Parts: sequence; structure tokens; C-alpha cells
Amino acid sequence: MTSTAYIVGIYEHPTRKADDKSLAQLHADVARGALADAKLGKQDIDAYYCAGDVAGWDAPGTGPFSMIDYLGLNLRHLDTTESWGSSYISHVSHAADAIAAGRCEVALVTLAGRPRAEGQATGTAERTRGFSAAEAQFELPYGPVVTNLYGLSAARHMFEFGTTSEQLAWIKVAASHHAQHNPHAMLRDVVTVADVLASPIIADPLHRLDCCVVSDGGGALIVASPAVARALGGPMIGVRGSGYSPQHTNGGWMDLTSSGAAISGPRAFAEAGVSPQDIKYASIYDSFTITVLIQLEDLGFCAKGEGGRFVEDGKLIAGVGKLPVNTDGGGLCNNHPSNRGGMTKVIEAVRQLRGEAHPKVQVGNCDLALVHGTGGALANRHGSATLILERE
Repeated sequence: MTSTAYIVGIYEHPTRKADDKSLAQLHADVARGALADAKLGKQDIDAYYCAGDVAGWDAPGTGPFSMIDYLGLNLRHLDTTESWGSSYISHVSHAADAIAAGRCEVALVTLAGRPRAEGQATGTAERTRGFSAAEAQFELPYGPVVTNLYGLSAARHMFEFGTTSEQLAWIKVAASHHAQHNPHAMLRDVVTVADVLASPIIADPLHRLDCCVVSDGGGALIVASPAVARALGGPMIGVRGSGYSPQHTNGGWMDLTSSGAAISGPRAFAEAGVSPQDIKYASIYDSFTITVLIQLEDLGFCAKGEGGRFVEDGKLIAGVGKLPVNTDGGGLCNNHPSNRGGMTKVIEAVRQLRGEAHPKVQVGNCDLALVHGTGGALANRHGSATLILERE
């Protein structure tokens, strides 16, 4: 099947703490790296995609306009869609749509951030950012932060379905088995279920090792038209299907054990004409272990409530389980740049489809991969984006 657009360039910044680099420098670094990977020059870029790390409060100056000036890009298309950690997954599908509509030929997507250098830890940020939000007067008095929101989802899942902390720990164990082979991963030591359970409780029932790393750095993608991709002569990694769905509190009538993946996933599978059983590799957003478990259920890899059994006993480990997940170590062990993990999920999926993942974690005959991410928080409001990528 011929796709309408192809990912022809990828790059993940090797730094995990950028004390010596500005936000703009990180964006420039990853753009340069992705262009080199694609064997293109900046003069070939005619579209640019960015999110809040450029277009929102994190960016100085005039946001995306300052960035394209800094990068020296001459464009005919610009997209600053902001959906937090899922933004960069959505950007791929938006770029594919723009290419199909004739608005551009070669699109650059970048992510960069410095939360670690600026002293952030898991679940922390300046609370003043939320004071003007529509929900602020109703929610801020109760002190919600990222960690306790995900703790709520984990506790509810345990209550409804009997999921255990040991089962959640297996998700971290799988990530660590993969990260040991990644020289850039922040946490490369293999851990056991007992190690996870012995780490301090952060937000009951989540332990410290159930939580993602906080890192600086970033990444970039180049999405190109079929004609450009064929002319480059590299691996043809096509965008086969995509889906997106926001989810919110619905006035309090919400299910803490579900995510927007229950809608975005089926849409992506239908567009691609494939099913969860066809997927050889999955990049699943892993801000916390519970994030992975809920998304695997909602994407249809197992039934609701069966996630604990689906992930336990190493079933997500490459070479061991049926569905290898996050073979770079994911956000739990490798990298979670700017607290926005969608970019790195696309990058590792492309590595797998190209056959360029580390030999110890490379999935054999990997021709179909799923990428999924959430932006926001599962227990209140978020956006879910799903991509199906295929090696032609």
C-alpha cells in the first residue's frame, strides 16, 4: 500500500542535561540532525511543525516566528498545534495531510526543552501556570499535580480489576531490559519487580520507579512526499493510518481507567486497514507505568481489565514477549525531553522499521509499528494520538 507521506529523517538529541545550551540551540541541533539523516538541506524544508515548547509559554520572543527566523527557514506552511506530549505524533499526521493537499513537500517537526537543567522533578511545575485555566477555581484548591492524578488512575484500576503493583512493575522491568543497550539512556541498570516495589511511594500506589525520568534534549522528524522520499532512496517508512481524540472530565462523569486511545486507536487501525494483532512493535507513551497499561487496553491489545496479565512476566521485552514495547528504554528509563514524550516514540518506531534499533532489541521482520501518545493527564483532561507506520 502506498502512503501519502513518509518519515525520511529522524534525530534524537544525545544530551539529557543541557546546562550549556539554550532552547533555541537544542531545536537547531535536532533539526540539523534530522536533515543530515534524511540527506536534505534546510533549503528543502517548506513546512514547519511545533508545539508549546516553541509556540507557547516556554518560548521567548514571538514563539514559532522567532524559531523559524533562528533556523533560517523559508516556508509556505506552518502548524503550531499544541496537544502537549501527543503533539509530535499529531504533527506527523497533520504533515501527511498537508502534503496530500499540496501545501508542502518536506515538513520539519522539532521538540526541545530544558526542564532538568531548570530544576524540575517529576510532577512539578510552576503552579501559577494554571491559575487562569477554566477549571482553576474548582480544582487548584485540591492540589492536583501530575503524579497524584496518575496515582488516582492506578488506584482505580487496581480497585476495579484487581491489577497489582507487581504487574505495573513489570512495565518498568521491560523498559530497563531495553535501556541497558542504549548508551544515551538516563537509567541503564536492569531492575527487578522487587526493586520497583522497594522504591519510595511517590503517589500511592505509584512508586518512584513507576515514574518517568525528567530530561533535557529533544528530537526532530522530517516528513516528505512520496516523490521526495523515493528520490532520496532510503527506507520507505510510510504513514499508514492515524487517529486523534481529546478526553476531559465530562462534568465529573469520567472513567479513570480509560484514555482517549479507546477512540484514536480504532480510528488509526480502520484507516490503516489493520488490527492490533498485525502490529510487530509498539511505542507507547510511558510517563508512568499505569499509562502504558491503560493505553494497551484501550488500543485493543488486550481487553479492559486484562492489562496486568498482558504485561507481567516480561511480555513487553523484545525477544521474550509477543509485543515488544519501547525498545529504547522509553520515558521510564531513556528520555522524556521537555516532559513531552511523543517525539521519541516516533523516532524509536522508525528505527525499528528501518532495522536500525540496537541488535539486542531489534524486532525481526518489523514491517508494521504503532505509535501512541497522550498529552495532559489521564485522570483529568488529555489528548490521545495514534499512528500506524509501515515499512514498504
